[in-house]
Amino acid sequence: MRAILGIGTNIGNREENISLALESLLRLPDTSVVKVSPMYETKPWGYIQQDNFINVCVMLETNLSPNALLGACLGIESAMGRLRPFKNSPRIIDIDVLLYEDVEIDTKELKIPHPFIRERPFVLVPMHDIIYNNKFFSYDISDSYEKCDKSQIIKRI
Repeated sequence: MRAILGIGTNIGNREENISLALESLLRLPDTSVVKVSPMYETKPWGYIQQDNFINVCVMLETNLSPNALLGACLGIESAMGRLRPFKNSPRIIDIDVLLYEDVEIDTKELKIPHPFIRERPFVLVPMHDIIYNNKFFSYDISDSYEKCDKSQIIKRI
């Protein structure tokens, strides 16, 4: 199965944090990284009194279930020192399960598709780089991508 993750960081060496998260994803069982978007520097979303983020999107091939993938992502965040003092607080790493093939889940712990994909340019722009024709299976970002404000998204690498 294929999945798309969003990864962001705004504490410490942001590029290194992204690299460490990617290395950790490569160590997951029955999982390989298929594509990684370029890194983008983005303004914070939600709580704006914090440093800019570096964001990427990653496409995985995995045999992990959506819930197991979420658990693995939370484990990587914890191992890297992620703290959650308040909603949208600064973070050393944030890994979100955005999409998982044509799966839809709506539980307290996991929502797929992620409910804010279409509202967040910091997700839409890197996701656009790794999916074909603005579609990931039946999930289409064409309209949202075209309409989103890309002016504050700066390609880093």
